[in-house]
Amino acid sequence: MASGNHTQVHEFLLMGVSDSPELQGPLFFVFLVIYGLTVAGNLGIITLTSVDSRLQTPMYFFLRHLAVINFSNSTVIAPKMLSNFLANTKTISYYACVTQLGGFLVFIVAEIFMLAVMAYDRYVAICNPLLYTVVVSRRVCLLLVSFTYLHGLCTALVVTPCIFSMSYCSANLINHFYCDNVPLLALSCSDTYIPETVVFIFSGINLFFSMTIVLISYFNIVLAILKIHSAEGRWKAFSTCTSHMTAVAVFYGTLLFMYVQPRTNHSLDTDKMASVFYTLVIPMLNPVIYSLRNKDVKDALKRFLSNPCRTLKLMVKEKRPDMEKRNLTAMTEFILLGVTDRPELQAPLFGLFLIIYIISLVGNLGMIVLTQVDPRLQTPMYFFLRHLALTDLGYSTAVGPKMLVNFVVDPNTISYYCCATQLAFFLVFIICELFILSAMSYDRYIAICKPLGYTVIMSQKVCRMLVAIPYLYSIFVSLLITIKIFTLSFCGCKIISHFCDSLPLLSLLCSNTYELELIILISAGFNLVSSLVILLFSYLLILVAIFRMNSAEGRHKALSTCGSHLTVVTVFYGTLIFMYVQPKSSHSFDTDKVASIFYTLVIPMLNPLIYSLRNKDVKCALERMWKDICNVFS
Repeated sequence: MASGNHTQVHEFLLMGVSDSPELQGPLFFVFLVIYGLTVAGNLGIITLTSVDSRLQTPMYFFLRHLAVINFSNSTVIAPKMLSNFLANTKTISYYACVTQLGGFLVFIVAEIFMLAVMAYDRYVAICNPLLYTVVVSRRVCLLLVSFTYLHGLCTALVVTPCIFSMSYCSANLINHFYCDNVPLLALSCSDTYIPETVVFIFSGINLFFSMTIVLISYFNIVLAILKIHSAEGRWKAFSTCTSHMTAVAVFYGTLLFMYVQPRTNHSLDTDKMASVFYTLVIPMLNPVIYSLRNKDVKDALKRFLSNPCRTLKLMVKEKRPDMEKRNLTAMTEFILLGVTDRPELQAPLFGLFLIIYIISLVGNLGMIVLTQVDPRLQTPMYFFLRHLALTDLGYSTAVGPKMLVNFVVDPNTISYYCCATQLAFFLVFIICELFILSAMSYDRYIAICKPLGYTVIMSQKVCRMLVAIPYLYSIFVSLLITIKIFTLSFCGCKIISHFCDSLPLLSLLCSNTYELELIILISAGFNLVSSLVILLFSYLLILVAIFRMNSAEGRHKALSTCGSHLTVVTVFYGTLIFMYVQPKSSHSFDTDKVASIFYTLVIPMLNPLIYSLRNKDVKCALERMWKDICNVFS
């Protein structure tokens, strides 16, 4: 793939908190103590609010997640910062810098909205105390927490690629102690208008909406407190908010100091000091604030310290009531019904699906090899096509071999751990395919709408990032769903309609599946909607650009570069939409089974055929490879 006429930056230099050699030792010990207290304090809050039966309320549920966020946010920054105090060269690799910025954005945005959620919780507790357990139910709590994490993840996935899609030339000195967006923007030698706009919009939205929720909640709380007649009642109501109010004042005070200070006084050094405060000091202070100013937490800490072993045993007992009541048999294997239970169809279906899987295997491996070795296919379009072939091969192989074995083996069983592995790999590759198809549509948009800037915008780094994000995200979602499913209790029934997919497995669970169903619904909705939005938006802009072309030949040439991708997208999304948008009355596992066969086995077979039959470059590359092979054996 072509790159710009500039030196690729492979690592960055971090200036750190101070460049004075005599301060490195003392600062190392100061920040080591701060980070040690942060880890101990936040892990302590997480443990206490998990094990103490008197802290199982929405307020402490949100506090536990605030502690998780504080711990994670400081852990993204502190270890690298501490190691740099002792290192001669304070370097961080390009991809480590990407990861650090992404992780930091996830947790700092999540913290902003977690504080807003906690303010809403206090508003309901004080203003609607009789309805508190109904309004802020467990389901609502899980939904609010899921939203904060998902929004933080979405922000990171949008902002991070925008920042690292820029060219850094040979400038690699970051005037900060971690990879933040402002100092990274200052290093760029390309146009920063779009990344700056994206950062500004997301910062504005996050700060405005979270502060609005906090201010409206506390405005109503103050009105409710003033209406209370007794001084004792007013003090009791107010005391439940003091810890949260202190945490909010410290956190938002630091952010407002950064963003509202006069432009003449603004500097990266000032931002650096403020960043030390909200990345390291605030995560240390929050557990202290909630323990020193909260009687329930102090009492829970005393109970835990008096007999920690007994407390942990009680926690295990409370966490697994279903296992005690039902005395469930441990599930060791599942029975797969397969495509059909009719004996006379087993042999013909085995032959049919064996042919389909072999064509899929040969076609996708051929596409991977062709796009790897042919010098004329070393462009972003074929880079993405190679990874599409890899994902097709991945999820068809997760399902196909076991399915074929079950046609000829009786009984059709799959072990518990093989089932978990099959589900995990299937989810990784199917989610990844959604976003690789979106990345390919974005690639076509740049190629047609911005042809002169194509090689600069779709540089090797950008292409790798657009592929790395789907893989990392799909692994995260896959692990989350698989672990959630296989840590719940299965009843006596162990018959699965097709292969180890999430929906058939959900029907076998005898535990409460609401939280799991919510996670699956949110992730499936986000995956489908976000990938479809990128696709539709890209092709809308492509069509506008094509209609503006004067010559019919130019329009046909531009449209022909999208023909293969459009066909693949239509077949893939058509199958998914058929599964999820059909009426509930006509929905059945048998219908899902047929659709699943199509997108797990048939589509991976069709994609290489579509790209080879409809693509001149691939056909020419295939001919060249065939000639080379013939020459070797002649």
